[in-house]
Amino acid sequence: MMEWTDRHCRMLHRQLSRCALLYTEMVVADGVTRGDPVRMLSFSAAERPVALQLGGSSPATLADAVRIAVPYGYDEINLNVGCPSDRVRDGSFGACLMRDPDLVARCCAAMIAASAAEGGPPITVKCRIGVDDQEPAATLPNFIDRVADAGVESFAIHARKAWLKGLSPKENRTIPPLDYDLALAMKRRRPELTVAINGGVMDLEAAATHLAAGFDGVMVGRAAYHDPVSILGSADRRLFAQDVADVSPEEAVARMRPYIAEQLARGQRLDRITRHMLGLFAGRRGARAWRRILTDQARLPGAGLEVIDRALEPLAHAAATAPNVGDPAPIEG
Repeated sequence: MMEWTDRHCRMLHRQLSRCALLYTEMVVADGVTRGDPVRMLSFSAAERPVALQLGGSSPATLADAVRIAVPYGYDEINLNVGCPSDRVRDGSFGACLMRDPDLVARCCAAMIAASAAEGGPPITVKCRIGVDDQEPAATLPNFIDRVADAGVESFAIHARKAWLKGLSPKENRTIPPLDYDLALAMKRRRPELTVAINGGVMDLEAAATHLAAGFDGVMVGRAAYHDPVSILGSADRRLFAQDVADVSPEEAVARMRPYIAEQLARGQRLDRITRHMLGLFAGRRGARAWRRILTDQARLPGAGLEVIDRALEPLAHAAATAPNVGDPAPIEG
């Protein structure tokens, strides 16, 4: 979710669910240690709980990045061993690390020690079930055991193999078959570990099914981004057993207005925020007009909250004149 789940996106998603753990974009450890950590790591306490996701393959650099990140107050720091993008592969991290569980174990041990020394959060791992010609049934248990022995107690398993040769990152999200049974077997053979499932989860019904099967958590990526209300708007009630009302898209917009006004006053461009709001009304009549107005007008110089008001008008008109028949949701991947 690089360049997707930035702080504006997380603030929107937090308006929909108070309980869900939100993840940052994957942040490259070298960037944290050599760049501007304030820009890369700062976030609002209103976004919590938030996990920082790091990418890297050097134990020393990852440990340094953890030491820098701890004071920012993240609730978890996650090492990404699942991203199949060319950019990540060229940096010798992400999914290609599935080939070297010993290196991942050393990275995690260094990160755990650094976090513990600073009074920081737990270190977790997001992984695939294997890459390329690896046999997942052999690769994944060995990977989990080696990394768990280094001290990691929580894993998010994307239940697809990643093909680093021959498939694009987008194809890697859909073409390799899902093997939920293998991921669940990891929980059953190591019940002391926390195991979340990722990959192909498109709605809360699927999430509830995975939790009932025995997974400790469910990680949802693009489906939650493209149709956030259907995934997050009722998650607190349905998955976290909270006695709260579901959040409507209109309520989410209203809750975002003070944040948007604050960001605009600081010089932020409106479209940097509203690009994450395009899917709020997915499936509603008027949703296409909502997306078009925000896309066309939020990028104009001086654009403010009045653009959001204009984008809401077709939705209100559609609701007043005819029952919902639905515009298609723009879900990809």
